[in-house]
Amino acid sequence: QVQLAEFGGGLVQAGGSLSLSCTASGSIFNVNVMGWYRQAPGKQRALVATINTGGITNYADSVKGRFTISRDNAKHTVYLQMNNLKPEDTAVYFCNALIDSWKSYEYYYWGQGTQVTVSS
Repeated sequence: QVQLAEFGGGLVQAGGSLSLSCTASGSIFNVNVMGWYRQAPGKQRALVATINTGGITNYADSVKGRFTISRDNAKHTVYLQMNNLKPEDTAVYFCNALIDSWKSYEYYYWGQGTQVTVSS
């Protein structure tokens, strides 16, 4: 069994910062790409950022220069540092990871989602 546990959501004012973390646990053989997605009310889930095991990152244009994704491979953890937050960043943020488990094919696992609200 594999689970993703997310931490760090909350309410912040525009221009503020917030940090998210997500740790994978369970019967893990290998954690491949990890990332963050977000979904605002009434909208589809969208990419925020991804990072592979070698540290190569990919960001949505809307967050470039403001958000930083990083990971600790030994801890199976991915982080998202969010700076200069804007009201349009308000969404539920979901952790995502492509994981090979000891008992299944590789699969994209999702965290439960954590609410990030940015007030103006």
